[in-house]
Amino acid sequence: MSAKRDQLAINGGPKSIIKEFPWPVFDESDVEAVADVVRSGEWGNPDCAGLVEQYEKEYAEFIGTKYALTCVNGSVALRLALIACGVKPGDEVIVPPYTFIATASIVLEANCVPVFVDIDPDTYNLDPKEIEKAITPKTKVIMPVHFAGQAADMDAIMAIAKKHNLKVIEDAAHAHGGEYKGKKLGSIGDTGCFSFQSSKNLTSGEGGIVTTNDKELYDMMNSLRNVGRVAGGQWYEHHNLGCNYRITQLQAGLLSRQLTRLDEQTRRRNDNGLYLNALLEKIDGISPLKRNKNITLHTYHIYIFKYDPSAFNGLPKNEFAAMLAAEGVPSFMGYPEPLYKQPLFREKNFMCYAIPEEVDYTNVKCPETEKACYEDAVWILQSAMLGTKEDMEAIADAIRKIQEAATE
Repeated sequence: MSAKRDQLAINGGPKSIIKEFPWPVFDESDVEAVADVVRSGEWGNPDCAGLVEQYEKEYAEFIGTKYALTCVNGSVALRLALIACGVKPGDEVIVPPYTFIATASIVLEANCVPVFVDIDPDTYNLDPKEIEKAITPKTKVIMPVHFAGQAADMDAIMAIAKKHNLKVIEDAAHAHGGEYKGKKLGSIGDTGCFSFQSSKNLTSGEGGIVTTNDKELYDMMNSLRNVGRVAGGQWYEHHNLGCNYRITQLQAGLLSRQLTRLDEQTRRRNDNGLYLNALLEKIDGISPLKRNKNITLHTYHIYIFKYDPSAFNGLPKNEFAAMLAAEGVPSFMGYPEPLYKQPLFREKNFMCYAIPEEVDYTNVKCPETEKACYEDAVWILQSAMLGTKEDMEAIADAIRKIQEAATE
């Protein structure tokens, strides 16, 4: 082994990056916001009012929609939106296979059929050309994911939805504050669904929210998240098959404080992403994902680049990713396989859900997704994107260090 190879952090050498990238970011004002709720003794949210209602108004104003509705997590946000859109058992919902499992599993929970459509290799978002091919008379919803904070091609997707009379549910769990042609993500489709889980760019540990401009959708989702109650009804009067999906006043108070930082943080991630793109484009074998030309603000919940082992003397992606993480870069190799290869789908472990017998995921193949999983994609986490320009330079230096060692 060469001296340079010995100097890699994974082999006991010095790290390229010593500093930590803490997440979440908070100060005493966040502590006091939660403490004020604790002191009030009003921790719950039985009437969906108080701090919760206040935060919903703040978030709707931030996103640019008429309504916002909080719930327990991003998965439930998707579920509420899907059911409110009027899907029936056996209906089909178009989803990408390169995303967190909840995007597809909530479709199953609604007794509908996830239809996996491949991603655009440039952006890792749903490929509109493939969407058209997948539409059948049973298709009711398109569910694009703004993956890693990169806006999906919403012009093309909305045009397809209008042509086929389909609903569009934006999975914006990675996209708080992101913009497409100056419009906030989550305000373009029929609904937008966000997560406040601990890793997200806006967090209260757990939680979710749905945004919409459609009063009918809002009223139905509001009923579903509050045990089927309706506005003006009695406490023990239940009209729809809902559940208690409400968040607490504690979460709302914390989220309200966190929201005040989001725009500045998003712009910093966006600027760092552009700078890191310029740095990594100069390294042989490293290709940052392309940005959709209509993106005006990228949230970089994940910074993704493509890795070509041939420029690293054949070093496998998993070994490269482990070396990069050892150098102090908050990174890893991303999803190990497409969703349709998960045991849930391969073995149809759908329990009591009424999915048609003929549905079979063993023959699904999405080549671009498989290439991303098995060969190309390496992820850097959003906390690193809140660093400095010098931190972005250190990330690029870490990659060059690995390349030099690998090619010795």
